[in-house]
Amino acid sequence: MKAQATVEIKNKKAFFEYDISDKYICGIALKGTEIKSIRQSKASIKEAFCRFKRQELFVINMFINEYEHGGYNNHLPKRDRKLLLEKNELKKLKKQVQIKGFSLLPLKLFINQKGLAKLQIGLGKGKKIHDKRESLKQKDTQRNIDRALKQF
Repeated sequence: MKAQATVEIKNKKAFFEYDISDKYICGIALKGTEIKSIRQSKASIKEAFCRFKRQELFVINMFINEYEHGGYNNHLPKRDRKLLLEKNELKKLKKQVQIKGFSLLPLKLFINQKGLAKLQIGLGKGKKIHDKRESLKQKDTQRNIDRALKQF
């Protein structure tokens, strides 16, 4: 079997804007040209979010660029894509999302060892402005500590 290049598309904005409490890994229902574009790292989850429609979970506003050799079989870049989770996980997530302030966000899009596209989603609560400032301060102090340790 041929070794695959690792594809890992992260949503750094989600970690800055939200406090992530739980993480789940789920599959995505994709079309043929979509998986080919993801393998070429031509996707973005920065503006994406997850929402329940009936009893199913969808990722909305996830951008997957059209496959350049797709022809007339190409997909729509920002279509809604169904997420594949077990029923008990879906029920648990739906209950938690109904609590005020919680949101489901895509955190990371990656290809696993079997060659399947997976999406890591997180249950998060929005940060206030002072929390965002605090996280920037912590990041800055950690960077200064790392620089000081490199000098020794």
